[in-house]
Amino acid sequence: MPKLIYSVEDDQDIALIINKTLTKQGYTVKTFSDGKSFFEAFAKEKPQLILLDLMLPDMSGTEILKKVREDYINDNIQIIIISAKHLITDKVENLDLGADDYIEKPFDLLELMARVDAKMRRVDQSDIIKIDDVELNAKERTVTKKGKKIELTNREFTILETLMKNSPNVISREQLFGIIWKVEQAFESRTLDMHIKALRNKLNDKGVFIKTVYGVGYKI
Repeated sequence: MPKLIYSVEDDQDIALIINKTLTKQGYTVKTFSDGKSFFEAFAKEKPQLILLDLMLPDMSGTEILKKVREDYINDNIQIIIISAKHLITDKVENLDLGADDYIEKPFDLLELMARVDAKMRRVDQSDIIKIDDVELNAKERTVTKKGKKIELTNREFTILETLMKNSPNVISREQLFGIIWKVEQAFESRTLDMHIKALRNKLNDKGVFIKTVYGVGYKI
C-alpha cells in the first residue's frame, strides 16, 4: 500500500506541484488548504508524513505542529515544514517543537523528493521496535516474544506500543487514558489496570518488563 502524505498548503499552484510530484513518486498525497480540513481528515486517518506550510488562513502551521506533537501516538509521523520564512529563529522554533525538517520556499523539486524519501525510510525503520526479547511491528500491528507471536487486543497493543516507543520514560496514567480513551484525565476505573494485567499475562511478565511506577504510571 502506498505511503500516505498530507500536504497542508494554501497556495494552490504550489499545492498542485507538490501533489503531482510526489504522486509520481508512488506516494498517496492528500492536500489541505487550511488547518480545519486537515484536522478533520487527521482524526479519521493518520499519514506517515506531513508537509506543512506555516502561513495558513485559519491557524498557523506552528499551531498545527504543536497540536499534532501533543499526542504521543503521533511521534512516528514525520513532519517537514515548507515555508517562505527564512529566519533562523523560525527554523529553530519549529524544529524545537517537533518538526523533523525545514525546507525554504522557493524549493527545488529534486530536493523535496530526496528529503521526503529520506523521511519515509526513517518511517520504515521505526516500524519495528525491539526491547529485550519482545519485538513490536507497528506497521503490521504484531508482537512477538522470543519469536512466538502474542495475540493482543487493539487497546493492549496501543498500550504496549506507547510504552515501548517511549522507553525508558514513564508514561502517566493520564497520558495513557488520553491516548486510548481520548480523555484528558484518568477516570475512577480499574479498566487500565485490567488491560495492563492482561498484557502482562500474555507476555508472561511478572512486572519486570512492564514496570509500575507507583503514583505515576508505567514504563518499560
